[in-house]
Amino acid sequence: MGKPLKQQRRGKGSPRYLASNKRAKVALAYRSYDDVEKTGMLIAHVTNFVDDPARNALLMKVRYDNGETGYLLSPEGIAIGNEIEVGVQGKLKLGSVLPLYRVPDGFYVYNIERTPGDGGKFVRSPGSYATVISKEGNYVYLKLPSKKTITILNECRAQLGIVAGGGRLESPLLTAGNAWRKHRIGRHRLWPKVRGVHMAVYCHPHGGKQHHVGKPTTVARGTPPGGKVGHIAAKKTGRGKGKKSIGVDTSKPETSR
Repeated sequence: MGKPLKQQRRGKGSPRYLASNKRAKVALAYRSYDDVEKTGMLIAHVTNFVDDPARNALLMKVRYDNGETGYLLSPEGIAIGNEIEVGVQGKLKLGSVLPLYRVPDGFYVYNIERTPGDGGKFVRSPGSYATVISKEGNYVYLKLPSKKTITILNECRAQLGIVAGGGRLESPLLTAGNAWRKHRIGRHRLWPKVRGVHMAVYCHPHGGKQHHVGKPTTVARGTPPGGKVGHIAAKKTGRGKGKKSIGVDTSKPETSR
């Protein structure tokens, strides 16, 4: 009798594969979208920086002039004691939180809301930024780091600048121990990740013999857990039939009579 595959055990959420929800220090989100922000503004001062294990980007703790405290993503170039402004009447300062209809075309923004008041969903990784392309009616066109252009409501909020920590991947890890601590202790991710063709048959559908699957690797979108690996909902795989490969002459050589 077989046993559950690794992806099946992982999907059940056992402690071996479940990420701890106690490591996060901050539930990152903008303050509530109230009338103070919709009609006026709040001035906030950066009081401290927070390295949250739940995310790679650096956070900054801010204190608003009404006595509230909160956390925001830090932009590159911010320092303790700097002022940021939050609200419709805010100025174009580094790290300020403004609705997109107040941001001129060509500005860099990050931590963008998908819908007004959701707290920020897009562009939150270190060193990333989106560019305001244009505005049309109640919508704003943004170019994401993936070069994809999206359209969202102009009332969605965003911060000005670039997310701090963009050079974190430039320093080499040097040792396997550093890589292990980065993936397993820091973010509790499954690491190292072994390829399916190197596993046994009972561990993965591609296992049993290295570099030889033995059956098609295309699976349907609704394939149940345990078999949903490989080319998921692929339209086609491999080289296209009837097409001439680049650099390969498939024409027949002429024969002399």
